[in-house]
Amino acid sequence: MRRAAMVLAGALLLAACGRKPQADAVQPRLLKAHDMKQLMAVVVQPQADMFWKSAGTVSDGTGQHDLRPTTDEAWLRTQSAAATLVEMGNLMQTPLYAEGRGKDWLQFSRAMSEIGLKAERAAQARASEDAIFEIGGTMYNVCNACHQIYPPAAGEVPATATATKAAP
Repeated sequence: MRRAAMVLAGALLLAACGRKPQADAVQPRLLKAHDMKQLMAVVVQPQADMFWKSAGTVSDGTGQHDLRPTTDEAWLRTQSAAATLVEMGNLMQTPLYAEGRGKDWLQFSRAMSEIGLKAERAAQARASEDAIFEIGGTMYNVCNACHQIYPPAAGEVPATATATKAAP
């Protein structure tokens, strides 16, 4: 009886070794609908701007206006912008966007995800204006550092932000 149990256990082990894990069975087929400049123009920059406009003040003809969100909907927009930046940083680390770039690209992309996550948590907690402003400053520094090495080329962003080009 003991021997039969050991033979059965051995057979199960051998059978399991020959199988691929379920996660390997399906490879995602990602569609690259935007080049990096388009992605920056239509997703990253507008979402960063949304977050940056969640702190500080602006003056106009009618006076000074606080930019801090005051409604649930406004806080959700701020949180959504930050969450989008997290996921854009993750996307930029995939071969679709990282191929042909150096390790520094992966570091900058990871840094964007990390500061985006910090920003999202701050928005969820409805952090102080100073905290939102400080996180926004760090976000700006991450973007600026990347642009020092990977400068956006003038004129390469499409005139219409809705224009897309399919990958070959």
